[in-house]
Amino acid sequence: MQRFSNTVIGFLNFFSLLASIPIIGAGLWMARSSTSCENFFQTPLLVVGFVVLVISLAGFIGACFHVAWALWLYLLIMLFLIASLFAFTIFGFVVTEQGGGVEVPGRAYKEYHLQRYSPWFTNRIKDTRYWTTIRSCIIASNTCSKLSLWTPLDYMQRDMSPIQSGCCKPPTACSYNEESVTITQDPDCYRWNNAATLLCYDCESCMAGVLENMRRDWHNISVLNVVVLLFLIGIYSIACCAFRNARRAQTDYPHGHNRMTKVKPRWDYYCWRWWYNKKVELF
Repeated sequence: MQRFSNTVIGFLNFFSLLASIPIIGAGLWMARSSTSCENFFQTPLLVVGFVVLVISLAGFIGACFHVAWALWLYLLIMLFLIASLFAFTIFGFVVTEQGGGVEVPGRAYKEYHLQRYSPWFTNRIKDTRYWTTIRSCIIASNTCSKLSLWTPLDYMQRDMSPIQSGCCKPPTACSYNEESVTITQDPDCYRWNNAATLLCYDCESCMAGVLENMRRDWHNISVLNVVVLLFLIGIYSIACCAFRNARRAQTDYPHGHNRMTKVKPRWDYYCWRWWYNKKVELF
């Protein structure tokens, strides 16, 4: 039982070591692609893959070969990982608390507005570097082409995804005549264009639709992170036992062995012994 923790940590890190190989491979494979959508995920995949590789290698070597310094490094990285994941989870819940769609009278879909989302989210999505990449990804996904065959009745009865609602049509409040758009307070009405490559891709409603997708995904990830945190804390506790076993394995004394082989008597031991023997001789 004293080596059970080493066995558990060894097996878990062996499997995570194997799992890091396809993650790194996927990141390297994406480097061959010229599309911005795939390149967008290349760096995060490579970082995650190499971090998992280093952690798993340190944990596997330390647990299976009783290398204390490797397990010490493993515990240090795991502690940093748990703290970072905890902060990321809290931040995710705070950021995704705001948002959501607005009901449109007489429609099954909702519409989305940037003002309803957190300032951090809004500032990020408005950054030209990020929006140019996201915009090209939306166009490449042909999300809006699915609505080209819809009839006016479909727009009344069928639901839309947040991206379809924000990027593939003008806001419902917009009213167009044969020459131009009527006066409206929504600037997205002037940004709309019937061209398939333009549509409402530069509208704030399109940015809000993307943010709604991100908000839902991030909220689900934050809930999953809570489960992952509990799992990592359990693994960290077992790794602490494995580290203790590795420290014991580096000494000459196995677990449970009494290291006290000799006890030096106290300074007055011989005096008391002499006095006791004399007393015995007299009686």
